[in-house]
Amino acid sequence: MTAASASGTLEQALAHAERLLQRDPALAVEQLEEILHAVGAHPLALQLLAAARLRQGDARAALDILLPLVPAQPTWAALQLDLGVVLGRLGRGEEAIAALRRAVALQPDLPQAWRELGDHLMAAGEQDAADAAYARHVLHSTHDPRLMGAAVALAGGRVPQAEALLREHLKQAPTDVAAIRMFAEVAARVGRNEDALNLLARCLELAPGFDAARQHYAMVLHRSNQPEQALAQIEHLLANEPQHPAYRNLKAVVLCRIGDYEPAIAIYADLVQNYPDNPRVWMSYGHALKTAGFGERAIAAYRHSLQHLPSFGEVWWSLANLKTFRFSAADLATMSDQLARSDLSDEDRLHLEFAMGKAREDADACADSFAHYARGNAIRRAQLHYSADETSARVARTCAHYTGEFFAARAGMGCPARDPIFVVGLPRAGSTLIEQILSSHSQVEGTMELPEVASITRGLRRQGQGDGVMPYHDALAALDADALRALGERYLARTRIQRKTSAPLFIDKMPNNFMHLGLIQLMLPNARIIDARRHPLACCFSAFKQHFARGQSFSYDLEDVGRYYHDYVRLMAHFDTVLPGRIHRVFYERMVADTEGEVRRLLDYCGLPFEDACLRFFENPRPVHTASSEQVRRPIYREGVDHWRRFAPWLGPLEQALGPVLDSYPEVPGFT
Repeated sequence: MTAASASGTLEQALAHAERLLQRDPALAVEQLEEILHAVGAHPLALQLLAAARLRQGDARAALDILLPLVPAQPTWAALQLDLGVVLGRLGRGEEAIAALRRAVALQPDLPQAWRELGDHLMAAGEQDAADAAYARHVLHSTHDPRLMGAAVALAGGRVPQAEALLREHLKQAPTDVAAIRMFAEVAARVGRNEDALNLLARCLELAPGFDAARQHYAMVLHRSNQPEQALAQIEHLLANEPQHPAYRNLKAVVLCRIGDYEPAIAIYADLVQNYPDNPRVWMSYGHALKTAGFGERAIAAYRHSLQHLPSFGEVWWSLANLKTFRFSAADLATMSDQLARSDLSDEDRLHLEFAMGKAREDADACADSFAHYARGNAIRRAQLHYSADETSARVARTCAHYTGEFFAARAGMGCPARDPIFVVGLPRAGSTLIEQILSSHSQVEGTMELPEVASITRGLRRQGQGDGVMPYHDALAALDADALRALGERYLARTRIQRKTSAPLFIDKMPNNFMHLGLIQLMLPNARIIDARRHPLACCFSAFKQHFARGQSFSYDLEDVGRYYHDYVRLMAHFDTVLPGRIHRVFYERMVADTEGEVRRLLDYCGLPFEDACLRFFENPRPVHTASSEQVRRPIYREGVDHWRRFAPWLGPLEQALGPVLDSYPEVPGFT
């Protein structure tokens, strides 16, 4: 046999083995072992053998083949991709990321490597890097020249250009699933989640096996406050790939959202084994443990995160945010060293400033503490576009809209269910304490700060298509009795996934819902509404020194938070006038001074018999999601009532902004 014919025979044998690989990996293994026996350690034969072993489910055998082959072929991008895939299957996520990064460095147009890299980065909590990798996957998996421009624009962050190109393309090819998925990505990036969901649903209708689209669908469902539907899509994905790291991470995130912490913690415990040096995975694990009441384990997880990334400000703040945690001298030295760095990101710096503020406050160094809080708040305030004037206008519009006559004309409308107990007010006003007390009653279930009311207002706003300060009020006013009842039924249906017990009542503790009391009254007129109120200086300063994970944009400037408190009192006074007796108010100071009396009055308002367990609320093991999670697991303590007084010398702007609301507390001044 000539050299040429031998070469041709080898190529034919390898091609045959590659075809076998797709339909019968075992036969492929036999073919490839024969080839290797005949010709020795042929690189392509070894690569195919590793792929066949992986298809047989033997990732360890595949790795044993690849490990000696990779150093001998340092510029072979596909081999690095294979190595990354195998390492991922073996739970060695960080090594997989390194291999996949080598693959895309060697061959940037390798789409599957970008997809695998995005999945691992997503599982490791690197959201921005994952999004960038997914964008590159879309770009390099697109072969239609008409889509290339849109893919390039999307990968480069030029969203309007990508949208225009995709819109034109879909006019010509309305069933192009790759284009539909890209268009959904555009919609999601600009906050049009409903459009994104419709596009992705259509995409999966046309191509049910399009897993990348289904994963994106699950993510957008989660972000759109549809956790039940998100979980259904995730389970569909996991049915085919039960160990897929990105799917499992997303499942853990959604489970935490609905309060199923035990399975979420189990997933995170596994992920930190796969990504042992990744600080974000350890942080997510710590968050889940903290909320579920495993304080010491949460601290240990946070410490693991900081071992790998001492500059990780969010983790330092997470420790401080336990409230009962105290930093060591070594911790303070490390935080100081990190703050002295010139290359520290604003995000890490602001979290570290808040953490140092808490540490110095615990040491009774109030001037230094306030300086740290002020610097952290200044960084965050510069990132926001909050307007106190817009909030005041919003409140004025709400007062003008919801009159006594308005409610009288709609008496008897809405859903008659009395399941929800809404606890509203400002953050840091004692709402978590009220929630913990009520949820200790046998007939009440605590959930969390539920986003469903805000979700309903967004839907109404789209109906109203207004551009005013709060256009949804006009859309709400146009609804008839059936539509108002449907809104209440929707609220109950969408929050049912949060209810884990048979208790007839449940708590929605979203404090900002005080802005939507008109909506709550119309759609659920029999729901209970409790206003948690605390001394203006205590409440506002507590909010100022709290860095919130999201929302509460008013809290990062003393004047802003003072004006917000003033507007809140004004709005609540209005509803007290137009809906007399409808809202039950709990003053934090009175709850501390006369706990049993206040608890009895609270339960009486809710139509509930007194139960001793409500006085032993600190024994309640339920998950608690807010900054007060550790505090409400202890008995009420008096010291917190006047804690703000130590910072009185620096609160002048706050006092001035509060004006008569401060002077009159706990009474309410007259509003004109």
